[in-house]
Amino acid sequence: MKNIIIIIGVIVILAVVVFFYAGRGYKSQPVPAATPATSPASQTPSQPATGANAVDIKNFAFSPSTLTVKKGDSVTWTNNDSTTHTVTSSGNFDSGQLAPGKTFSHTFSEAGTFSYGCSIHPSMKGTVTVQ
Repeated sequence: MKNIIIIIGVIVILAVVVFFYAGRGYKSQPVPAATPATSPASQTPSQPATGANAVDIKNFAFSPSTLTVKKGDSVTWTNNDSTTHTVTSSGNFDSGQLAPGKTFSHTFSEAGTFSYGCSIHPSMKGTVTVQ
């Protein structure tokens, strides 16, 4: 009789634990999104890009695909496409995944030619020349 009571007690405890972790009391914590490689000072969310230092992402292309700016200028890319893209220049800047309608800005502090592309769609390429 004593063994039956112990077995029933164990079953009740297991049932409570299963019920608890099946969604009634257990809530998983969301996993934070990956942080882009660039420092926060060089990339800032902003309104859709307009003007001379704006690049439009549309129809799986960067437009314009080549851009010339001055040292210290910022360039803003706006994803006006129907899918997620990235703006990635190996070792220089990385937007992370850029959802439709979102923007990414990078300030160029050094002169040079910076090739970039979309890491999701390798055929998408562009160049920023900094004077």
